[in-house]
Amino acid sequence: MLSSEEKFKRDVSDAAIDTGGEVDRIKRLRLIVSPPAIQPVGPSVAILLCIFHGKHYLQDQLESIGKQTHTNWKLYVSDDGGCEDSRQIIQKFAERYEHGRVTLIDGPKKGFVDNFLSLTCDPKIDADYFAYSDQDDIWHADKLEKSIKFLSNVDEELPGLYCSRTVIVDKDNNDLGLSPLFSKTPAFANALVQNIGGGNTMVFNKQARHLAVQAGSEVPVITHDWWMYLLVSGSNGFVKYDSEPSLRYRQHGGNLVGCNITWFARFTRIYMLLMGRFKEYNERNIRSLWMAYHYLSPENQRLLDQFCELRNSNILKRISLFRKLKIYRQTVFGNIGLWVAVILNKL
Repeated sequence: MLSSEEKFKRDVSDAAIDTGGEVDRIKRLRLIVSPPAIQPVGPSVAILLCIFHGKHYLQDQLESIGKQTHTNWKLYVSDDGGCEDSRQIIQKFAERYEHGRVTLIDGPKKGFVDNFLSLTCDPKIDADYFAYSDQDDIWHADKLEKSIKFLSNVDEELPGLYCSRTVIVDKDNNDLGLSPLFSKTPAFANALVQNIGGGNTMVFNKQARHLAVQAGSEVPVITHDWWMYLLVSGSNGFVKYDSEPSLRYRQHGGNLVGCNITWFARFTRIYMLLMGRFKEYNERNIRSLWMAYHYLSPENQRLLDQFCELRNSNILKRISLFRKLKIYRQTVFGNIGLWVAVILNKL
């Protein structure tokens, strides 16, 4: 069975033979007429990929995007590093596709959070769904297809966010294990103190994107992915945490954010909590949420107000409010850490 491109080339060649003296004209025609493009089907997806000196693993990430079973995607790459090797890898990948399928732009050069938020809020980018992508992972072939299947069941008026577990691999793509399995319901009471979804797994709908655009790209958040979880859950949107991994999450020396599957990583987070880093994270997220306060549901506005009151109260009132608000993390170990934070006023 011939592909559409092969049939096109055969038809042009046959025409050249049949028309004799018009061979030269047909040859010129072959130089200027492109083969008929196969129209993608299904909802459109804008893949938002941010790069920063990513030449070592970027090719694997791109190849996994190219192998997606859901083919109606466009790739937007924001380059924050200006590395010529990375740009050449992107440009060569773009040559496989029709014009406009892959767009390379210069990033804001203010760090990875600003880079992702600038893409999220870019008015020139439009699609039915949006997917964050890191530069060094390997997507499972059905990542987009599976996430869209979940999100397509969300009411069009509701923000929707998909995220998933990941397979942790080393720099050579050897399995190291799985990311933590979270079983508690995603909710704003969880999002206030924990992000359950890595940005590299996230796919979200137009309404979720609209929330981010309205809040703006200048919010002082810790990470773009935690911000999306806060916004969507805070507005009573739909959050799907998939227990089945959707990608291979590569760990290497250049990771800006690593996985949390080792005891060393957990104790590091305890140390950060005791040093006040967790309190600083919450402070920045709260300042950002005030900028999007009117998009929160009434019950989540009250929860945010009381969470702020808790953080500024004496120890007895902190404990009383903490029990009342039922703020939670996903694991026993994490909830023990929360109690420590409440008692030591590190929340």
